[in-house]
Amino acid sequence: MGWFRAIPGATPGTGPDATDPADPRFRVASVLDARDGKTAGAGLVLAPHHLLTCAHVVNDALGKELFDGGRPDGATLRVQVHGPSGAQVHEARPVHWIPPRRLDGSDGAPGRGELEWAGDLAVLRFTTELSAPAPPEFRPMRMGQSVRAWHGSALTGSYADVRVKSCDGRIGYMDGTLSGMAIGPAYSGGPLWSDADAAVVGLVAACVLPPVDPASGCALPYDSRHITRRSWGIPWQRVEEELRAVGAGALLAPPAADHDPAQAVLADLLANVLPAPMFRADYARAVAERCGLGHPTDGSAPSPEEFARLLVTEERALAALTEALRSRDPGAVSALIAAAKHSAVPRLLSPREHDRLIALLADLPGEIADQLPEAVRAALPLVAELPYDAPFTELLDRLEQLSGDSRSGPGELRVPGLLRAVEYAAVLCPAPERARLRLWADGVAARLGIPASSLRERRADADEWMLGRRRRTRPPRLLVHLVKTGADAFRLRIWSDDGTGPHRAPTETDRQYTAAETAEAVLRVLERLCRSAPEGTRPVVEALLDRDSLELPVDEWEFADQDGLIPGVLGAEYALVVHCPELLRRNERFLSDWRHRWEHLESSCPLHITGSSTGVREVYGKLLDRRDAARVSVEVSARVRVEIIQVCLAMGVPVVLWDRGPAHDTSHAVRQVSGSPARALPEQVRSYRAKTLHQPAAHPGRPVLAWADPDRALPELQLSEPTELL
Repeated sequence: MGWFRAIPGATPGTGPDATDPADPRFRVASVLDARDGKTAGAGLVLAPHHLLTCAHVVNDALGKELFDGGRPDGATLRVQVHGPSGAQVHEARPVHWIPPRRLDGSDGAPGRGELEWAGDLAVLRFTTELSAPAPPEFRPMRMGQSVRAWHGSALTGSYADVRVKSCDGRIGYMDGTLSGMAIGPAYSGGPLWSDADAAVVGLVAACVLPPVDPASGCALPYDSRHITRRSWGIPWQRVEEELRAVGAGALLAPPAADHDPAQAVLADLLANVLPAPMFRADYARAVAERCGLGHPTDGSAPSPEEFARLLVTEERALAALTEALRSRDPGAVSALIAAAKHSAVPRLLSPREHDRLIALLADLPGEIADQLPEAVRAALPLVAELPYDAPFTELLDRLEQLSGDSRSGPGELRVPGLLRAVEYAAVLCPAPERARLRLWADGVAARLGIPASSLRERRADADEWMLGRRRRTRPPRLLVHLVKTGADAFRLRIWSDDGTGPHRAPTETDRQYTAAETAEAVLRVLERLCRSAPEGTRPVVEALLDRDSLELPVDEWEFADQDGLIPGVLGAEYALVVHCPELLRRNERFLSDWRHRWEHLESSCPLHITGSSTGVREVYGKLLDRRDAARVSVEVSARVRVEIIQVCLAMGVPVVLWDRGPAHDTSHAVRQVSGSPARALPEQVRSYRAKTLHQPAAHPGRPVLAWADPDRALPELQLSEPTELL
């Protein structure tokens, strides 16, 4: 088993509540029912991209008959993956399908009364790569093994301990004692773990349930002749045979650690830094204890090669070694960190540092914790694909992989992105919490050999950001880019802008949204954005539309919450304006007019365009005559209204008000709202829309406000954004 040994259930790090990432329970994933989101069964995480489960679990999750043999091509399942930091839901799609079949080899699926069957395996591929532990060991199932199974929920107390009573290589029957949990429904597809072998020996397939009364369907009273706590599983030797037969054998072989480009370099360094077995054993024990690993107690030491292999397979082992080695040989620490950059495995933080940071963040008040993602985006504005709505603890994995900023001097180590993010998070906190986070960052920087002056510079950046944040007066905004693709079908992308520029929010770019689904997605992001808004303000929704969709009734789109109690009307709850970047881009000769008009927003007199005979040429002349006109209200016939509005926007008028409702020339909404101060117009229009809900007879208008602020950046609106680099 080697010098370093996994200890199932051990707790790495120093915290009493720390959890072992190698705990076999974290191999259990929950396959969720597509209908109600409950656990349909379990699965085994094979690799960062793949999950193994039973085919009948997939069928059950999709609402099909358990033994349906049809390949579920195109199906997407939701799978909950568990780990030391909690559970996360990912999407997965079937890539290998081995449906249940009769054990005797005859055609057709197993009958309803059959107790044994062959096949019944499915491999799913996650749509995103998981941060999964190292691949598990696999061993053949054999009679007499004591094995453990977990319910598909992977709850800590859901384990069931059983013993293999018979195994012919195809079916392994297991019995449990009359204590603890019994294997039952929703255990199917989960791994059977042998503690003695420290390996997976099979998958749970079925349990033998008590007989039922055919009339009532209820279980019969217990009789001493009934089978008690018996189940059966698919032995690993059959799993391997079936998967290799369908071309999935590559998933069974863990990647060879010897192929890691950093391993040989690290082995040479360890041989030079710790040539004496006695010293090498001391540091190996320190690393093992920090990482929750077992080790011999006979005074032996791992070879430099075995020690190096651990450093490129256990993600926090190298940080733990440098933590122990720092006071003895700082130069060796720098060399080890430099060599480790050639491997994708090592993480920035040691187990102790990681546990301490998690504890510090867990102690923060809820209102501060809600603002941490904003601090991360401000600290790392050029980093693409940071999860927009994830709590700080879930961002750690991504942040630990960032090499650092580019502001270090020649020969200096770069300040890691995580430390910069922690500095920005610290300035959100009261003095005691801020001091604790900064002391933590000081300790990590010292271990890494980062000059104190470099970290102080990033700390000063964070202080400056906080000062600017406190001066913020403009409300945050939510940019919603809509492209109409059908009668009630839209492509949707969302950005938030809290004053630091647009930041992409997650939406499914490969699907179409209905109006109600769009409202739901927008309101969900608005709820999060409200938590970071300056006190007394609410975000403004800016709908980015093409020229033919300017009268799209986005402000009337509605989404009801889950219990149906409170409607969610976008334009009544939030100030909603429209913007048409397309018209400005196509008429660049008016871009300078656009900024000039905006500078006169509060000083210029409003321009009213009215009259049934007003046409495009007349409006064109008026706007050329009034080059300082920053706000225009339009009351014309419906026949020419949209065309005139487009002319106003194309010629750089930043604020245009009209009513999309009436077919006649006058508008109650425009007359009532247009007299308000310019910067109050978004809120006045929102208030009018709210009145249409409780006083519809007195407020018949449907006001639309176009608002184009040249001082606030717009995102690129191509169909797929280029990836930003750090």
